Amino acid sequence: MVYEAAIFDLDGTLVDSLADLADSANLLLEHYGFPTHPEDAYRYFVGNGSRKLMERCLPKEKVEDGPFVEEALERYKAIYAKRILNKTRPYEGILPMLERLRSEDLPLGICTNKHQSAAEAIVDALFPKGMFQRVVGDKPGLPRKPNPTKVLAMAKEFGVQPERVAYFGDTSVDMDTAKNAGFLPVGVLWGFRPKEELVEHGAKVLLGTPLELFAHITFSARG
Repeated sequence: MVYEAAIFDLDGTLVDSLADLADSANLLLEHYGFPTHPEDAYRYFVGNGSRKLMERCLPKEKVEDGPFVEEALERYKAIYAKRILNKTRPYEGILPMLERLRSEDLPLGICTNKHQSAAEAIVDALFPKGMFQRVVGDKPGLPRKPNPTKVLAMAKEFGVQPERVAYFGDTSVDMDTAKNAGFLPVGVLWGFRPKEELVEHGAKVLLGTPLELFAHITFSARG
């Protein structure tokens, strides 16, 4: 099979953002006088959007308080907006991989459960202008991954059939998204979750480094 488009998760796939996410959430918890969590715990707290992050990191008795969770979420977003690029960087090898894909005139996109404004801030700061034709994050009215609505709309916009799209991610949510959309599920091993999780959720290709991609998958804008 020759693939004609590539769509990527963001956190844990293109960029290592774990420290900034953990620091921001812990600052929120400190503000309320709640216990904080070690950075590694956030590998499993993130991946399903900012609201779910709040539900996972806040004390259990507070999660039942809907208005409080909404308040905490807005405060978290404000904290994170000021820290979003403190430590976040593309993983080694990501930029050369993307440049090689773009040299083939492939359409490239990002679909993430990170809120839209944060996703755009990271992409605008860390990647060349025009690298991605579309960046879609979490915004009202659109279901989060693993629902395939957003990635299927992106493939349609690119003019590429689902079976010709490779979707890259580092979590079970990403592999489920790819399967639900009829894409090729590509698991990356440098991200937030272990190999076993990716395999259990249907990864067809596993990459140890970004540039290994071209030994496993053939891309062509012409198919």
